[in-house]
Amino acid sequence: MQPPTPGTGMDPPESVMGFRMEGATGSAAYRPRRLGPGSVAAAALVLGLLALLGLGVLRRQSGPIAVGSVSPDFVLTTFEGETIRAQDLRGRAVLINFWASWCLPCEQEAEALERSWQASRDEGVVFLGVNYVDTEPEARDYLDRFGITYPNGPDLGTRMAQQFRILGVPETFFLDAGGVVTFVQIGPFASDEEIQTALQTALAP
Repeated sequence: MQPPTPGTGMDPPESVMGFRMEGATGSAAYRPRRLGPGSVAAAALVLGLLALLGLGVLRRQSGPIAVGSVSPDFVLTTFEGETIRAQDLRGRAVLINFWASWCLPCEQEAEALERSWQASRDEGVVFLGVNYVDTEPEARDYLDRFGITYPNGPDLGTRMAQQFRILGVPETFFLDAGGVVTFVQIGPFASDEEIQTALQTALAP
């Protein structure tokens, strides 16, 4: 591979490099260009955005947190104002479902999740719904439409989505009493039986 040739478009423009090459007789002289406060701020903003983009790409490449991993130390505030912390759930099996009102596949499993919650709540199982990139009125309408009664809350700033490194919605994570991930479902469940089978991995001693 040959090195880039000046002027071909492969070199950084001089406005980015911060200097201008001048010289009329073949001797190259570099005259540094001073960047104003506005240029410095703009450059810092661009670098920050690139860093965030890079982190997002890395998360997607690594995929959701794997089975056997310890759950992130998340905090979820429900639509009713209750604050639920990961540490407070130790000792109980937990199902965490990421969903959105605009997500059609989420609708396919919504009623099955509610039925599974009703069937498992006496065993001390915790169901949590995490509403992803949505508006509260539409999210509440979704919950009412499918009769969902287990705790749900908005993922403010997509913090939990980033902690669990979700790829999209719906995604569901099962945690055992020690907070260890025992099962990860990418996409909707097809039946109540699938949910109950996955739930047994979290309930197993």
